[in-house]
Amino acid sequence: MARMKFICDAERCIECNGCVTACKNEHEVPWGVNRRRLVTVKDGVPGERSISVACMHCSDAPCMAVCPVDCFYKTDEGIVLHDKDLCIGCGYCFYACPFGAPQFPQAGAFGLRGKMDKCTYCAGGPEENASADEYRKYGRNRLAEGKLPACAEMCSTKALLAGDGEVITKIYRTRVTTRGKGDEIWGWAMAYGGSAKLADLPGGRA
Repeated sequence: MARMKFICDAERCIECNGCVTACKNEHEVPWGVNRRRLVTVKDGVPGERSISVACMHCSDAPCMAVCPVDCFYKTDEGIVLHDKDLCIGCGYCFYACPFGAPQFPQAGAFGLRGKMDKCTYCAGGPEENASADEYRKYGRNRLAEGKLPACAEMCSTKALLAGDGEVITKIYRTRVTTRGKGDEIWGWAMAYGGSAKLADLPGGRA
């Protein structure tokens, strides 16, 4: 069984926001919620890099550990999903997540939090695949259609890679070998454990 993961190649990202727009359009994400966003480091100075950030679907997800109602669950592919019917909007997951993935739409005029929303890896939720309820709560289930997440498919420079961890690691290794730099994968060690160095990962050696 494939272990689905994300890689953002900071050497290729051009900060076009195509991934952000694709996600919001595909799932009709509510105003004020961004399942995916772009972060720029060293803005305007040498070494500037942009990174596309969303839920990394961690191997040992801290959001799952702190949720008091156990609304999180993990699929066979390692995708971390949640059940909005169980969520109480407490915000513990937001504070636990190192990537700031959980988002809370404002449910009232006085800043009352609604149900948590986050990246689903385009894998829907606990409802029946392709049902109206699933789309209304979680967006389109592209994985059930045999497709990859919309953000990665829309990326114009293919900086954002999604799919089986070993396969996308091999793609990234080929890029690093060709250009001769950028062998550390942002967020990889924090999300999936082990090393962020390409040579230490399965499929990472030539």
